[in-house]
Amino acid sequence: MAATPFKFFGCRALLVCAVLYAGSAMALPVEHEIRRLMLATEQALAAENWDDASEYLGRLQQLDGERPVDFYFYRGRVMQKSDLLNEAQASLEVYVTRAGKEGQYYEQALERITEIEKRRKDRALAAVTNNPATPLQPRIAIIEAAGGQSAADLKKLYLADSEEQALLMHLNSVLQLSGWREDRAIVQLDQPADIRYQVEKRNSSLLIQQTTRQQGTMLRKSQQIDVYGISPMVKWDCEPSLATCWVYDPRDGSRLFQLGVNQGQAEDIARTLGRLIRNLQAAGKQVALPPVSS
Repeated sequence: MAATPFKFFGCRALLVCAVLYAGSAMALPVEHEIRRLMLATEQALAAENWDDASEYLGRLQQLDGERPVDFYFYRGRVMQKSDLLNEAQASLEVYVTRAGKEGQYYEQALERITEIEKRRKDRALAAVTNNPATPLQPRIAIIEAAGGQSAADLKKLYLADSEEQALLMHLNSVLQLSGWREDRAIVQLDQPADIRYQVEKRNSSLLIQQTTRQQGTMLRKSQQIDVYGISPMVKWDCEPSLATCWVYDPRDGSRLFQLGVNQGQAEDIARTLGRLIRNLQAAGKQVALPPVSS
């Protein structure tokens, strides 16, 4: 396998980072060290020195002080260059949200988000045509009984009449627990998450309802996924620095669920969704079978 031009936070970069960070952290107060590394990152990006930019961003990420909003734009650029599309988009969206229209890189960030969406669609199309050069960055949930439980156990646990119903109830149960919260200190069930989801079955489709709380207002939107013709192998990933996990849409690899940073719950949701899709696909095939002639 050919080596990539650079590797984000690779072993060499981490080693250099540890040595240099140990010395510089003692020399300057945190706020000045953050400013110094931000300037160094900006210069490295201007020179397209991606290895140095990655190193500086890694050191910035280890500091306890508040990082300037431009940090997320710089990080998005490096992640995009590394072809880590989901992480890049997440960082750029944080920048746009926090910096707003007055941000120095506001329009550039929007343009890069569009580029990433186009790249993701191209990647999904290449995957459909079995292009071996197409990388799959997120982890893929292995389809097995949700939570390691058998179909019979799930039916018994949820007092469900069918495996399909049990899977749907389990999926919604975990989604309720794993909603994304801006304030991670609030985890009580009587305090609704800022972003939460509910999944319903509509014939051969799944209806996904998203509720988002913004400045005291509840915004609701929904989308419908037809289970036929899509892979039940659902991808997921987590980005601890952004306190977020994602489960990706099996149709095109875009983000489907934005969740709190809990890897176990994200994997469980992806696995259960994949099993539910496969279950509905199998049920559809059985219905479509012609009657056996005598």
